[in-house]
Amino acid sequence: MSEVVYEETATMIAAGELQSFVPFGREHCRNHPNAFNLQLRELQPASELWSSDGAAGLVGSLQEVSLQEREKECWQLRKGCMGVKEEEEVDFEDELYTAGNVVVWSKGSRLQASSVYKAFTVDSPVQQALWCNFTIPDNDKDEEDVEHTVCIVQSNCINIHSVTGKDFLSPLPFQVSKAWATKFGLLLERKNTMTDAHLGVPGEPLPTVFSMLHPLDEIAPVVCKHTGSHVQYLSDCTMKIVFTCCQPSIVVSYDTLQGTHAVWALRKVTNDECSTVLRCSTEPAGRPLGLMSSSFLSPHLRNISRLDSPGGNCAPGIVPGTGPSCTVGGSSPLYHNALHRHQSRIMTSSPGLHSRVQSQNISNMAALSRAHSPGMAAPSFSGAARFNASFHSPSPRGHHDVLSSPHSTINETILMPEMEPIIPVLCMEQLWSEAITAGSQREMSSQASKVFLTSDLCENSYLCFLVESHQQLRCVKFIESNDTSQLIFPSVTTIPAKDAEPLQTIDAMLVLEACGSLVLYTGVTRVSKVFVPGLLSPTFGLTNHIPQLSTIDNYSTPANMGSRLHFRLDEDFIPSPVTGMRDTPTKHQESSFLEDYSHHQATLCIQSLRDPVCNRVTLELNSGTMLRISVPEIATSELVSKCLQAIRFILPKEAAMKVLVKWYNIYNAPGGLSVHAEWSLFVTCFMTLMGYNTERLTWTQNLHFEVPLSPVIAAKKARPSDGGSDEDWDYLLGSRYHHQTTSQSVCGAVKSSDSNNSVSSETEDMPSASPPSSAVLKLDSSAPLFPYIPSLFYVLHLLYQELQLDELQRARASSLVCLLQQLARDLHLEEYVDLYWRDYPSLMSGFTESCFIDQTLIDEMQRSSVLTPEPPCVFSWLSSCLRGEDRQPFPHLPGICQRTRLLVLSYALYVGGDENATSTDVSKYLVKLCAGQKPSTNDMQFRRETTVKVSSNNLAVQLVVWLTSEGFTLKDLDSVPFGVALPIREAIYRCREQPCSDWSEKVCLLIGRQDLTKQAHKTTLAKSKTSVSSGISLEPPASTEADEEEDGMSDIIQEVTGLIWSQDLRVQEVRRLLQSSRPVRVSVVQLPEVSDHEYIEEKENKLLQLCQRTMALPVGRGLFTLFSYQPVLTEPLPVPKLNLTGRAPPRNTMVDLNSGNIDVPPNMTSWPSFHNGVAAGLKIAPASQVDSAWIAYNKPKSPELANEYAGFLMALGLNGHLTKLATLNIHDYLTKGHEMTSIGLLLGVSSAKLGSMNMSVTRLLGIHIPALLPPTSTELDVPHNVEVAAVIGIGLVYQGTGHRHNAEVLLSEIGRPPGPEMEYCTDRESYSLAAGLALGMVCLGHGSNLIGMTDLNVPEQLYQYMVGGHRRAQAGANRERHKSPSYQIKEGDTINVDVTCPGATLALAMIYLKTNNRSIADWLKPPDTWFLLDFIKPEFLLLRTLARCIIMWDEILPNTEWVKSNIPQIMRGTFDPSEDINMETMTQAQDYITAGACMALGLRFAGSANSDAFDCLYEFARNFMKIMSFAGTSAVQTGFYNLQTGLSMILLAMSMVMAGTGNLKVLQLCRFFHKRTGGEMNYGFHMAHHMALGMLFLGGGRYTLSTSNSAIAALLCALYPHFPAHSTDNRYHLQALRHLVVLAAEPRLLVPVDVDSLKPCYALLEVTYKETKWYEETTVELMAPTMLPELHLLKRVKVKGPRYWELSVDLSKETQNLKSILCRDGVLYVKLRAGQLPYKDDPQGWKSLVATTVSHRNSGFRAFKPEDISTFTSEPALISFAEFFCKATEEMKQREDTLILFSAMLYECVTQECPEMLPTYIAIEQAVGALRRGDLLQTFPLWQLRLVVDMWDGRMMRGATNHHDTLLTSMFLPVMKNSVDVILDDWLRDNSSVVRSYMRGEALPRDALSVKLASFLVYRSIPSLKDTLTQTEGCISFGGLLSASGQLGIPLRDLLRLAPVLLGSASGSLPGLPPQAL
Repeated sequence: MSEVVYEETATMIAAGELQSFVPFGREHCRNHPNAFNLQLRELQPASELWSSDGAAGLVGSLQEVSLQEREKECWQLRKGCMGVKEEEEVDFEDELYTAGNVVVWSKGSRLQASSVYKAFTVDSPVQQALWCNFTIPDNDKDEEDVEHTVCIVQSNCINIHSVTGKDFLSPLPFQVSKAWATKFGLLLERKNTMTDAHLGVPGEPLPTVFSMLHPLDEIAPVVCKHTGSHVQYLSDCTMKIVFTCCQPSIVVSYDTLQGTHAVWALRKVTNDECSTVLRCSTEPAGRPLGLMSSSFLSPHLRNISRLDSPGGNCAPGIVPGTGPSCTVGGSSPLYHNALHRHQSRIMTSSPGLHSRVQSQNISNMAALSRAHSPGMAAPSFSGAARFNASFHSPSPRGHHDVLSSPHSTINETILMPEMEPIIPVLCMEQLWSEAITAGSQREMSSQASKVFLTSDLCENSYLCFLVESHQQLRCVKFIESNDTSQLIFPSVTTIPAKDAEPLQTIDAMLVLEACGSLVLYTGVTRVSKVFVPGLLSPTFGLTNHIPQLSTIDNYSTPANMGSRLHFRLDEDFIPSPVTGMRDTPTKHQESSFLEDYSHHQATLCIQSLRDPVCNRVTLELNSGTMLRISVPEIATSELVSKCLQAIRFILPKEAAMKVLVKWYNIYNAPGGLSVHAEWSLFVTCFMTLMGYNTERLTWTQNLHFEVPLSPVIAAKKARPSDGGSDEDWDYLLGSRYHHQTTSQSVCGAVKSSDSNNSVSSETEDMPSASPPSSAVLKLDSSAPLFPYIPSLFYVLHLLYQELQLDELQRARASSLVCLLQQLARDLHLEEYVDLYWRDYPSLMSGFTESCFIDQTLIDEMQRSSVLTPEPPCVFSWLSSCLRGEDRQPFPHLPGICQRTRLLVLSYALYVGGDENATSTDVSKYLVKLCAGQKPSTNDMQFRRETTVKVSSNNLAVQLVVWLTSEGFTLKDLDSVPFGVALPIREAIYRCREQPCSDWSEKVCLLIGRQDLTKQAHKTTLAKSKTSVSSGISLEPPASTEADEEEDGMSDIIQEVTGLIWSQDLRVQEVRRLLQSSRPVRVSVVQLPEVSDHEYIEEKENKLLQLCQRTMALPVGRGLFTLFSYQPVLTEPLPVPKLNLTGRAPPRNTMVDLNSGNIDVPPNMTSWPSFHNGVAAGLKIAPASQVDSAWIAYNKPKSPELANEYAGFLMALGLNGHLTKLATLNIHDYLTKGHEMTSIGLLLGVSSAKLGSMNMSVTRLLGIHIPALLPPTSTELDVPHNVEVAAVIGIGLVYQGTGHRHNAEVLLSEIGRPPGPEMEYCTDRESYSLAAGLALGMVCLGHGSNLIGMTDLNVPEQLYQYMVGGHRRAQAGANRERHKSPSYQIKEGDTINVDVTCPGATLALAMIYLKTNNRSIADWLKPPDTWFLLDFIKPEFLLLRTLARCIIMWDEILPNTEWVKSNIPQIMRGTFDPSEDINMETMTQAQDYITAGACMALGLRFAGSANSDAFDCLYEFARNFMKIMSFAGTSAVQTGFYNLQTGLSMILLAMSMVMAGTGNLKVLQLCRFFHKRTGGEMNYGFHMAHHMALGMLFLGGGRYTLSTSNSAIAALLCALYPHFPAHSTDNRYHLQALRHLVVLAAEPRLLVPVDVDSLKPCYALLEVTYKETKWYEETTVELMAPTMLPELHLLKRVKVKGPRYWELSVDLSKETQNLKSILCRDGVLYVKLRAGQLPYKDDPQGWKSLVATTVSHRNSGFRAFKPEDISTFTSEPALISFAEFFCKATEEMKQREDTLILFSAMLYECVTQECPEMLPTYIAIEQAVGALRRGDLLQTFPLWQLRLVVDMWDGRMMRGATNHHDTLLTSMFLPVMKNSVDVILDDWLRDNSSVVRSYMRGEALPRDALSVKLASFLVYRSIPSLKDTLTQTEGCISFGGLLSASGQLGIPLRDLLRLAPVLLGSASGSLPGLPPQAL
């Protein structure tokens, strides 16, 4: 054995927390429903059972089951990791228990009883259950998601249940013997069956190990790489896996032939290895090699293993779950006829022969379903399909006939290309294997029954495996190589053991020796025996066991005893599940208990160990009972564990191990100590190991244990064996008890010297006064740690410095300092002693003893140590850094002194201004101690670079970001001493003022900007509605609940709308105008001459007019409620009904259209209900969770609601949810042939896939467009409107792609001639328009750059369609179609312009959109002669003007002159009456051109709320209304219809400009038109007006319109200026396209939300526009919540002070951040500054704290009343402080000044916005007070004051310019500083002699003086001057003193104070100058 096993002999430790253990799952299973089902077994025939529910799935008689339940139970425990909040570190245990077909996962901890976390019941007995983590690669980011799951292995499948609730079921193509969890996923070991022999080719066996990386992935074979050989499949059936591990990723295997174990690294396969293996397997060597041969991969879809299931042995011809199944045989040896039960051997044509493509699809499906929910796709069967049935061992009940010579039925060569090899994913690479044992076969070691990893206290790692045959534990040490990919195994150690388990948390393992004793090892070092209390006392056995008997009785009644014993005979062949992975048969509980009970005299002993978790382990006793014990930790006190860490760090490993083991034994001896004595015990142990005699040192004597407990009793109490040892005697001698007894009886010379010594510590003599003691106190130089004393001293000194930097640990530093001062004295390190005295003057003056170490030994020790002569003091280092002096790098212990490292580097970075301090220059500031060697001596002094310095703000940012990356939090900052923390607080304060918008959440937490932290969390308003809606609802109380719900507009977030429109109820008014769910009021006055019947008809006619309006409302409502609702997935979407009834006033009688009195058009409501469905569907927010099932679930039962559902589908497409609808459902809906559903679905799907060129959607649309089908294809009967929708769909899917083929087809479709047989004859206009719009979208904005389309002459062809001319011959595929002309319509050879013009015009407009192409624009100019004007429809003039203006986009100006400039010159001048001018033509042309220009203006400024554009449009609207109101000449000439069309377009243009703003003037116009119902106001006009209203309040004011190309295209489709005449009119334009407005909507509302109250609030924004050619860079102030302008126009958006913390979003860098904020309801979190009130409560800002100071003449805080603080700050700490410390109560009356001081502090903290400075202020005040009163015990507060003053001075020297961003700006600090100066100066005047005597190195003064002196030295930063006095002794003058003191490093200010003392000491008399005079 290569490593010596170091052993502490005969020591013992006690185990704790003993409790009996029963797996929780067993208790749970008793009450599980399964147990009840067992009694039904015998009553039911098996067939019924098989069909009954899964819970009753276990088939068999009652007795067999109960037996199996008992036999098959097994469980495993692990450390709990999930389901616990991160804040509470709870030590959980997870238990996974299996019995029968139940798996129970339970959790429990010491503090909490176990409870079931999840329980699973499966159909067949569970073979194995295990936890496994699958990694799911995240496509968006690089990191991987981990899916935590439980895998349940059954005979034919694996159930995988994830913690998040996903369930998978993976069928198994073979029988699995064991599954293993690895880092990547599951490894499956195939069960080795006897059939392998028949199947395998000699030399080419089947693979045995397979991997499954995700439940939906295929099962792939694993390849292995032996050392020095090539890669091959792992097909060695003699190799068994015995252990797998995730970290490191290794597998341990056992070779059954050679009896050796091997270790393999498990990793992903490299591409080369993959190709090597696949190449090998397809060599053309006569026949394909085994694995990849065709029959191995034969597609065998159905899972044969069903045959093994209990219902399987039926008649041979019938297969349960039959389906055509097939095996493909060949000359391949793998063919195994699993179908021997089929009597006929007819090969069915297999449905399972996957072609490559299909198989690819299935894998894609798997990939897809990873991304979505598991419900998306069934698990891929192709994996199972590719394995042959041969992998199943034949059913145990089946026949075992294996045909050895099968005949080929299908020629194999045909099949080969069909097959796709299974690509391996994981590779096992051999790392190490045992040496093969020489000698005879019987010495061969058996398979390891247990394998585990453990590590020792010195961080060596071992892989241990227990070989039971040899009763030994083999520990293989392993080291990770430098590149961490490889493991190196240097040595093996064998420990005799019967059993062993690791204890992870204490770096040890528990070994059960053959004799039955428990021993604790750390690594391979034996620590001690473990004593389990009560185990060996006979009383324990009986009493505890009798009750146990009864519980076992419940399980087995005497009746079936016989069967149980019979079963036991086979047990030798069954690996026992109870003992975990053990193969040897061990006794089971019920049987062994009976034996036990009969002869109970046998002592209980431990049989085995199991289930280790952290430091707990279960002992299995020979009685079958189990006990759970915990092995104690190495130390509980933090100080001791830190010291041990430091010791372990610096000592060589062997020495460190000795110390740790020794300590562990002393600390955990039975009958151990109380916790408070732990430190004393440690000191004693540690000093003894260094060679001290702790009995002789006064202070260590006093350390001893407060309660003198006789060690004899203590040991007897728990020690079981009577045989003593030498250690016992030493223990007695070393005890305090012994010491006390000796001091009472023996009183010799030694004792007297002791007492003399204790006296001498009180006198002022140095210890040399008592020579006897110094002679006695000599160190034992043979002690194990003696040579390391200086190194140990040094690391403990650094640890002491570390503890000083943590307020919470500082108390421990004072304990450590006692030990340090002793070592420092004995090593003659005067400077260190001086340092400790300065830190703890009152404590140190008590210690005077020192022990003698030979000087030569000291020199030897120090030469080898890391000790530096000058003591490193972290405070003085930081202080000199603040003063800007040179400084040596500070030593630190990596991993132990983290705080030191953090603060030293922070100071170097922020105070020293070195940007690279934390990256490249670390070595300038820190020197790392390397274990056991000297530090590199670099005495290089580096001066501070005075070169270019980074601005301090950047440094502050750098510091804060770096601290966060180091894991530093505000909690940590609070524990940093106040002086040290000040610079960090200042950096944080600066960052808080001007943060970046892209900082991480943690950085924002550190700088205390909760608003930004919250922003980094992704939340939306709707989600946080619960927290938000607690506020006052701004909604008037609804009349009834029912009304509230049914209008479909109740989901607008009232709080936001209430802030945007706080002055009026316009939102309520819009709701009133748009509701269509209540009856309308029909008021018709009955004239006397009208009969009742006529009156009823009149009322119904009136209602019909009103219904025209009601039916048009949903289009507007959809826009108003856009994206405002998150659906509940368990309820269908509420759709408000479309109510077409009325109520007649006086008696509220019902008026109905269906009474038959008047004619009502048929199908009148079909389109309105479609729109109603769209409106309901558009409420769903894009961010909501919607899945395929929910969409189908909304399908209505009644056919009359089908139109509504069609609209709902279209809406889902518009908000992007339709992509989730399964392809199957889409197909389902289309085959129904319902016209509306097809329209909605096609438009929805194409909107969802906008611009994606998605192939499957293209196919879907292509079927509906004859022109896209091949000419010979079958004529499909597609309704006309569906064709139109499909054409627009093509435009949407190919938007902006410039796709050549589609463009060509669409171009010809614009002029599609009418065919014979009535085809294409009706509503041709809408088809032509659709083709034009689609063509425009495909080539959107491409202008003349259409790649590869020059031969199509697109613009010329469109121009011809627009102005007319000769028809061109049809080219291409459709020539055949259009050969014969129509029999209905005579068009001749010319183009019918009336049909083609609108489409062509808009196509041109969209192709050349924003290109400013003047030549094309001139084609679109209106003609300039009267003659030509007569030939053009006025409507087309509107389109041409619109088209021309949006091509010349940049020329559109928002003023009336520009609009009028579009009217041709001839119409603008004065008219000569002699000319024959048709006035009607002129006025119509003028009006339509004006409307077109206004429309263009609306598009240009859409969503901008541009006031110029609005005023201009408003003026035109007023003009038109004036004209309409005059029933004079011009109105007659233009005609009502034309005027109304123009007016509607202008109204739409206005609402486009003001979209989302809710402008009142537009609202008034809309309301005016809403009321006009009679006359010619038809359905279309109502639709236009209510669309305008919807756009005005788009999305409840949260959305507005974009002006991107895509948005303009959508608006042109939706706002086409020809509105339907009645509700069934689709002649010119398909009504469904009106909803495409949604594609132009974008969220641009910014809602400030107060981070404390979570309520929306007002905040001032400063928005800066980028410079453009129309305006300079401008900044405007907006009061949010407000619409932002389009983001591409902006440079930055900033939340402006003074009320809220500033926050700036810079858009010149990236807009993504702001976009994501706007998409999440625009929630921008803001934080109110302290001392300010929100705008709502204080609109003018007169009530804020700062404002009150202005109004009062006197200073601010006098007027400040602490009572009012709660209105100005939400910091709970400040409010409580005001409550308790600033109110004048009875007790506080006499301390008026303190009250005033506290109030002033509070005021400053609030007004300066730095509440976290309050503790600092108080600490400074306390420190000064303590110094004044003279009750300081340590100088720590003065160190802190010193640092504060240094920082203040540094700031003052830099000049008072940047005062605004520094902390401590007030007069507070100078006052405090002054008072300290006064106190210390007064003291110095009276006690200069003390200072002088200290400087001469004379004895230190008494207590009170000692403290003052130390305070003076610390505060004045005077170095240890004992040796420097000689330098200054000769100085007579101050000048001489100055030059001499240059080397001392005393700041000048402090030198002035010291000068009188120094000069006085030189001349021998004190000059009478007071220090103030200097």
